[in-house]
Amino acid sequence: MCPTPKVTTVAERYDRSLRYAHGNCPPATAPQPLPTSAWPKENIQFLEKYYAWLIEGGTAQYATNIIYLPMAGHILGMNLVPHQQINLESDLDQALDYIRAKGVGADWLSACRHGLEKFRRFLRLERGLGEPGKLKVPDLSRYMEGLPAWLVSELERYQRIQQKSWRPARIDANLYNFWSKHSGIWRFFCREREVRQLADLKRQHILDYVDRSLAAGLATSTVNNQIRILHSFLLFLQDEGYAIPQSLLRIQTLKEADALPKYLTDEQVIRLRDEIERGVREAQLPAHRREALLLRAAFFLLWQGGMRLGEVEELCLEDLDILTSPNMGHPGGRLTVRNGKGQKDRTIYLTPNAVLALQSYLAVRGPGTGNQVFLYRNAPMHKDFLHAHLAALGEGLGVKVHAHRLRHTCATQLLNAGCRITSIQAFLGHKRLNTTMIYARAHDQNVADDYFAAMQRIEQRLDVAPAAPDEISPLEPEPAKKDEVIKVQDRDQLVAWVEILSQPELSQAERLSIAGQLKQALAGNNGPGLSSLSTFSVPIEREEHVLECVSP
Repeated sequence: MCPTPKVTTVAERYDRSLRYAHGNCPPATAPQPLPTSAWPKENIQFLEKYYAWLIEGGTAQYATNIIYLPMAGHILGMNLVPHQQINLESDLDQALDYIRAKGVGADWLSACRHGLEKFRRFLRLERGLGEPGKLKVPDLSRYMEGLPAWLVSELERYQRIQQKSWRPARIDANLYNFWSKHSGIWRFFCREREVRQLADLKRQHILDYVDRSLAAGLATSTVNNQIRILHSFLLFLQDEGYAIPQSLLRIQTLKEADALPKYLTDEQVIRLRDEIERGVREAQLPAHRREALLLRAAFFLLWQGGMRLGEVEELCLEDLDILTSPNMGHPGGRLTVRNGKGQKDRTIYLTPNAVLALQSYLAVRGPGTGNQVFLYRNAPMHKDFLHAHLAALGEGLGVKVHAHRLRHTCATQLLNAGCRITSIQAFLGHKRLNTTMIYARAHDQNVADDYFAAMQRIEQRLDVAPAAPDEISPLEPEPAKKDEVIKVQDRDQLVAWVEILSQPELSQAERLSIAGQLKQALAGNNGPGLSSLSTFSVPIEREEHVLECVSP
């Protein structure tokens, strides 16, 4: 077998992959890509640029060589025109048809389809078209099945209104979430309570649904959320002219625990930060270092910036102002959160450490198809990237870490450092002050300091001082058992007392007197005349029973 020839250029690498391609040979009648010798010269240079883009963006060398580079080469080899003239919608699919004609398996076909989309993204970037829209029309028919036509129509109208406040990156997930929750409620009414028209819905039906949810083991907070969802939709229907009985709108939510936000301690934050810094220092490959710098920059935005996970993911380059400006009055920078929760913009201030972390990452960020700050392999960072990495870091440290817990930590630390509660409210983007005040309940160092200072004054006034360790009295020994108190030499004498008590001619007064003296003797206080008694012999195990018999 002849050895595989070595390659020195990207063009040679593709030609070799075409020669030793994965799969069977396609039919002779099927279109096939041509080697680079038949390409326009600019397309060869374009392929080299694409290869460098992949490697600089952190794509693995192996995947680049066997998937991404060959698929780009197939596209260019089947469209022998300058790359600027390639149609992004129709011309790229020819390469996928070629892969299908080779009879490859479903997994390999899926990988090649992913490689095609990667090259399409690069073409869009080069043409200045940016990231393609991700909004797809999901199939929601399974949620609508079994619901009356009027209800589906009204839910669709309500969904379009709600959708206006959804983040673009979350529309798909929110669509499924919306229909899953609403259809679950109304499917119970329609199937199990035979509701066909809105007039058929009764208060008891809602109470039955609540009971069923609780019996199924759903949390109280989940059930309350279902009640609020139904209540909001009924209010929408009322605004649309439907007659909604007030009894349906007065369903009370259940009492639930007033939980406090969970935050990281200062020691846990330091350990987490040190672990992230260690990842930056020890990264060897450029791709690993880029990923470590990305994670560090995002960590500072979540911890010191108190940003939500979605806000970090959708942060754009034009919203950064991280150059030190003497007019800002502080040494750090700032950024703007666009369309935060409640469709509100707000300003986030950044410490010098956070600015440095961002600048270090941006230096290796690389090009991408969009203007998002955080890119992973030349594409906007996936929504689960940070969640998975933070969870893995926390697991290694024995600390549960997620993005919102870092936001809680930021608020708690700001409060304990003396930051005004109204400033924290504006910084976090809370609509109501009560939402921010919950952090004061979780841990307010000012309250703790006031308590210990006041209690110290109280103890000083009452002359209450903790005992020094050497002043603490040792624990009292356990009381001795009765058979340890009774001396061996006195046992026969005690038996003699019992014998006297057993005489029938003793009066009740004499019997009580002797019994009292016997108790004193057993307690260690020898009664009068104890040593002058006659001696008799009985087993020691009977003494406990004798005492019970003679007690008055």
